[in-house]
Amino acid sequence: MKRPVLILLLVLLLSISGWAKDYTQKREVRIFIDRMVTHYHFNRNDLNRLFSRITFQKRALAIYVPAYRAKWKPPKRRKKQGSWDRYEEVFLKASKVQKGVAYMHKHQKILLRAYRKYGVQPEYITAIIGIESHYGVNTGRYPVLDTLTTLAFEKNRRQKFYRTELKEFLLMARREKVDPRHIKGSFSGAIGLGQFMPSNYRHFVVDFNHDGKKRMNSPDDAIGSIAYYFKRHGWRRGQPVAVRVSYPGKRFTGRKTGYRYTYSRASLKHISPKWHFDYQGKVHLIRLKRYGFDELWYGTHNFYVITRYNHSNYYAMAIYQLAEQIKKGYKKKYGSYLR
Repeated sequence: MKRPVLILLLVLLLSISGWAKDYTQKREVRIFIDRMVTHYHFNRNDLNRLFSRITFQKRALAIYVPAYRAKWKPPKRRKKQGSWDRYEEVFLKASKVQKGVAYMHKHQKILLRAYRKYGVQPEYITAIIGIESHYGVNTGRYPVLDTLTTLAFEKNRRQKFYRTELKEFLLMARREKVDPRHIKGSFSGAIGLGQFMPSNYRHFVVDFNHDGKKRMNSPDDAIGSIAYYFKRHGWRRGQPVAVRVSYPGKRFTGRKTGYRYTYSRASLKHISPKWHFDYQGKVHLIRLKRYGFDELWYGTHNFYVITRYNHSNYYAMAIYQLAEQIKKGYKKKYGSYLR
């Protein structure tokens, strides 16, 4: 092969996957290794070997450092949309609902067991797995050790967070007796069907199939762990999540919106549910920006619980709507519902 072609291939490979780097040359890494040895009794030689062969993860760092991002190109002209129109187009496709129905039917026994133990409806667990990993099809292809090391020791605003995640990842790998070099995840270091960060493993991942292992790539463990996560964050069995409401006008500006703000329903004059809503607690006002108007919704305590999984009003609303559509599709296809 001619030299110019070899050079071009090398450039392409580096641009896609990053490049090998010896992180033990960094003082902060040596301090990190010292702490892992002193406080958690890791073998120093093992850690030196791990951190001397890290593949720099350019895409992960690009989330926080603009210099690593690809050159921006203006998007093609498309139909006019609001931010919720675009979000809905990605996460609430008919195909995602159909696959959710199939996934819920395939794993109905374990979903029912999780519901009976933790009180979280099967459609909500299924919707989380659908949005996080497309029902297990895409759990991530990036080496988690390399991703977390890059984010922990290359300058960015969340270095402290990722150093904690790196510590938890190494502890998790040791507890579960897996080689940390073999674990793949997202370009932010999240793992498995539910895309848990390593710090969540210690507190929320359960061995739901009783095989002595905690594996978020196992449907059984992922289903049980997501249900347990919701339960631990206060999910209330049988309570509603959201309801669309009416209000005067096309754009809502009367009150602050989002999960951070709660209101008594009596204080919200001229706002009323569009259908039956059996809920007595305080509510959040959730605004979804459409092209030309705002949708407004009441969010309940359970809506807030979903935002503990991902701190986004749109994410929680997508989970709610996908779950309800999966439930409806399941009843239509199978004539009954999981309970």
